[in-house]
Amino acid sequence: MEWYWTLTVLLGSILVMMAIGFPVGIAFLAVNIVAAMIYFGGNGSILTQLELGIGTLADNAFGSMANFALVPIPMFLLMGELFFHTGLANRMFSGVERLMGRVPARLSYVTVAGGTAFATLSGSSMGSTALLGTLMVPEMSRRGYKNVLSIGPILGTGGIAMLIPPSALAVLLGTLAELDIGELLIAGVVPGLLLAAMYAVLIYGITRLDPDAAPAYPVDIAPWTERAIILLRDVLPMVSVVIAVILLIMVGWATPSEAAAFGCLGVLVLAIAFRSLTLIAIWKSLEGATRVTVVALLIIFGSATFSKTLAFSGGSAGLITWVTGFDISPMVMLGVMFLILLLLGMFMDQLSMMLLTVPIFFPLAQSFGFDMIWFAVIVLLAMEISFTTPPFGLLLFVMQGVAPPGTKFTDICLAALPFMGCAMLLVLLIVVFPEIATWLPSVSRP
Repeated sequence: MEWYWTLTVLLGSILVMMAIGFPVGIAFLAVNIVAAMIYFGGNGSILTQLELGIGTLADNAFGSMANFALVPIPMFLLMGELFFHTGLANRMFSGVERLMGRVPARLSYVTVAGGTAFATLSGSSMGSTALLGTLMVPEMSRRGYKNVLSIGPILGTGGIAMLIPPSALAVLLGTLAELDIGELLIAGVVPGLLLAAMYAVLIYGITRLDPDAAPAYPVDIAPWTERAIILLRDVLPMVSVVIAVILLIMVGWATPSEAAAFGCLGVLVLAIAFRSLTLIAIWKSLEGATRVTVVALLIIFGSATFSKTLAFSGGSAGLITWVTGFDISPMVMLGVMFLILLLLGMFMDQLSMMLLTVPIFFPLAQSFGFDMIWFAVIVLLAMEISFTTPPFGLLLFVMQGVAPPGTKFTDICLAALPFMGCAMLLVLLIVVFPEIATWLPSVSRP
């Protein structure tokens, strides 16, 4: 069978199964089993083909899953769950708001600052959006904030979870693409902070052009001594955990797995210090982290076998040869892959997108001579933007579920557009100035 028919049948079967309601992991597993029987099962009976195919499939998959580089995923997820269920997130949000004083649209800045910190600890865009939507939107709506300054920043900061470490999704992407996990985590720091700063500038610009977008209201100004106490007690301890994780990886004192364990321990110590660590919080944190970890491992299982099947069948090699045979600029190919990710993000979650695209996109990117870490950062940004792309971005529906009654879906989409523009501008800046994503990893190399 020609490589294009092989690729069409494999991808088409998966998409059809997903369209009729099969979970993405099950769809990939079913297609992988049939493909393994055909390509690895030999010429014996059906039972012999099934035995040989599944045996080869399991050997390939479990070899990829038994990887020390995957340890940060459950540890980072546990950090975020503990951060939320022990109340440390609420403490930090309240502290940041008190520090802002009478700054116009301060609740929007609080959303960006606190949301960025929570997103880095949780590593979940949908979890971050749900939490911030529940905590912040009703309060901002009550105080007369327009949607662009109440809903918009939440949709924006939800995507920062993919960039700033500790990011479980970055670890998963690096594992699937066989990249250096530490370098990929560090590469997201500057783009993530730059994106947060762009959001803050956007909020400032909106308040200058339209003061009614965030009406002023009376607020008690805390004295400087009280602000210092709030900063030292409620904000810096939480932020210091993230900074410590990043520094440990940067200076080479710990692997990403060891840094993740240290970060998880740091959140536990803080919860004990603030007397907020309860058995219920521990149970809910373990349950949430375990659920997502199992899904991630199933994704890795499917991706590893799918990549091997594509390689053995000649599908991936044929596609690369075919694409590189055209006189296509690398930037044009980058734009095509970026648009495909935007389209997929309207219908799939991030894990499904990774599973479907990594085995194809990263070999293509390598054949065009792209820096793999740089390309991975752009992929993460593309997935972030796709999650807020109207009309089907998944974060838009999450926000619809937690927004105050009467909030129109069109209003949510319009609120997301300015912040999507910031993310698109950041992608353009990274393409023009690759050092934004590559400088920090190069500095951290021994």
